[in-house]
This record gives sequence, C-alpha cells and structure tokens, in this order.
Amino acid sequence: MPLDPGRGWLAAGITGLPRQREWDAVVTVDAPGVEGDESTFVVLADGRIVLEDAPPAFDAAPLAGALVGALDAPYRAVARRRPELWAVGACAIDVDRLVPDPDGDDLELTWNGSTHALLVDGLPADPARARALERIATSRERGPYAAHAHRLRDDLFELLVLPL
Repeated sequence: MPLDPGRGWLAAGITGLPRQREWDAVVTVDAPGVEGDESTFVVLADGRIVLEDAPPAFDAAPLAGALVGALDAPYRAVARRRPELWAVGACAIDVDRLVPDPDGDDLELTWNGSTHALLVDGLPADPARARALERIATSRERGPYAAHAHRLRDDLFELLVLPL
C-alpha cells in the first residue's frame, strides 16, 4: 500500500505504532435473555441506565453489569451481539446538570476569546440560552473553547469541553 505523503500517515500495522485507543473498557458477556442485536446506552453515576439506541423493552442491565469493576460510571456503552456472546465497549463521559434548561437537546457553544456562538439542535441561537454550559466550560478552560452538551435525561447532559 502506498504512503500518503499529504498526511504523513502510514498503513496500520506497517510501522509498529499502536492505533489510538477507542474504548476505556471492553468486555464480553453471555446474556441469553437480552433481545436484539445492538444497543447504545449510558450508565449514570447513580447506576441508572439511559437507553439511546435500543429495541423496545431492551434490558441493558446484564450488559452494564459486565462492566462493573472495569470502568466507573458515568460512561457510554455500545453493545453488539456476536454469535454466542455480547461484546460491550464503553468510554467514560462527563455528565452534569444544565440549569436553567437550555430548551434543546444538543448544544454547541464556542468562545473564541471575545465572542460566544451557540447552536441549539443545529440552529443558531442566542448564547444567553447556554449560560449553564458557559459557566461549566469557563471553569474548565481558561482560554478559547468549544463545548458540546447532549441531553441524556431531564436536565442531565453529557458534556465535552475542548480548548481551541
């Protein structure tokens, strides 16, 4: 396979450099009573499970139970049925409450050092709607940042704050 001189990347496995880790924990679990073939769910710090992409009446408890001791909640997990077992990969996430409610499910707030810009559910919005997200983001980043908040349940949001 030819090298990609524009990016400087080499074919995986050729250089001996490891790939970037995708999951914080991976387990397999025998869960014969669990219906369906795939699910995405979030386990909150108090143990509650929020299903995001799952068949009706999906029981993620046995899958989340397999992660006990491997990863502390909160985390996001993806589960896929294999012929005889379920494979579950999970990544730690940051969860916080946004009060007052920003009246949207997905928020993208950026601050370039002088101006805030906000998208709520993909549409431009008044940055004043995201005061709670702004408080959290500025407590974590001293300079310009991009913050994303995704509603999990009620006023609980999954947060990601990155420096620009």
